[in-house]
Amino acid sequence: MEGKTRKCPYCAEEIAAEAVRCPYCRSRVAALDPARWYRDHPGRRLAGVAAAIGHAMALPVSGVRLGFVVLTFIHLIGPLLYGALWLIVPFTPQGPSLLERGLARGQDWVARLRGQDRPPSAANGADRSDLDAGAVPGGPLA
Repeated sequence: MEGKTRKCPYCAEEIAAEAVRCPYCRSRVAALDPARWYRDHPGRRLAGVAAAIGHAMALPVSGVRLGFVVLTFIHLIGPLLYGALWLIVPFTPQGPSLLERGLARGQDWVARLRGQDRPPSAANGADRSDLDAGAVPGGPLA
């Protein structure tokens, strides 16, 4: 462990950056890191939601899958929770989730209907440097 450390959010002690639990207060610190919440893991099966939860919270992936099966038989909340997390958790680290991409497309569509001169996803602060500077909204490229 050469040099890479961070502070525990609970006891403020210096711990290793890749630590899942704090060795001082035994708190689980991996679940707080938003960079660990993504669905593109090698152990993913269907949509990667169980693998994302397992890796982010340092739980066995098979246990998370079993939890979704059990929740399926309790008021059918398992598939609903799985679907909601599929929309919210991004596929790649620091990437947009399906929900964010859908909302951006909806905002672009509404802006085009209103006839506003704004590039797609400008409301989200997205970098649109890939757009042609001479393109006119509603033109042949739109």
